Amino acid sequence: MLLLRSTLFQILFYSVTFVEMILFSPVMLLPRSWGWWIVPVWSKTLLLLMRVTVGLKIEVRGKENLPKGGYIAAMKHQSAWETVTLIPLFTSPTFILKRELRWIPIFGWYTAKYKQIPINRGKRSEALAAMMEAAKEAIAEKRQILIFPEGTRRPAGAEPKYKYGIAHLYKDLKCPVVPIAHNAGLYWPRSSWIVYPGTVVVEILPPIEPGLPADEFHKKMVTAIETASDRLIEEARNAPRPSPVLQKIDAVKEARTA
Repeated sequence: MLLLRSTLFQILFYSVTFVEMILFSPVMLLPRSWGWWIVPVWSKTLLLLMRVTVGLKIEVRGKENLPKGGYIAAMKHQSAWETVTLIPLFTSPTFILKRELRWIPIFGWYTAKYKQIPINRGKRSEALAAMMEAAKEAIAEKRQILIFPEGTRRPAGAEPKYKYGIAHLYKDLKCPVVPIAHNAGLYWPRSSWIVYPGTVVVEILPPIEPGLPADEFHKKMVTAIETASDRLIEEARNAPRPSPVLQKIDAVKEARTA
């Protein structure tokens, strides 16, 4: 049954995304601010699909920690889940994403229309300069920059591997950074077809105000995100139906200490 429900969700996930992109395509002719509403609608549609098909819900804590205006949201990256479901939390977000996503037919058009920030991972120095310029423009427009500081998805409970690029953004943009933790990797694991029922808990942590040395900021951000994410993973053990991923996490820990 879990496999069937997950398969149904995966089919609907891509089908609904494609249909909505086609139906909403006339917004390409409108100013960006007029057509933005379709993106949170798409996100909320997928959240509803997850709830109905696989029984995956969401709980968000700490919304009061989101500042007004422009800031950086530094999010834990465990799953595909957070790339699509957290969008409604922000008024005018822009993701920092790999350039290759721009090449996806139709989807790439939307990323360009709504001024998402592409980055060429193959040319590091040029990519950093281009990203910085686009980020400065976004903050000047009072938008929110959404970034996954680890760069790629890491399994829930895995040793973190944070990049340093966000420290450069923090130093140069002189804006708050909001750490965001969650435990989505327990329910929609990285590269997994199976999506487990349960409740993903998202915790929006107090913003780190500008002005700290880059190294101090980076350490503070990593500590905040990892401490909260680990706590949310442990909290999930008390759920009515704990995720089977918890068993894998425990097995890895035992292997490390053996």
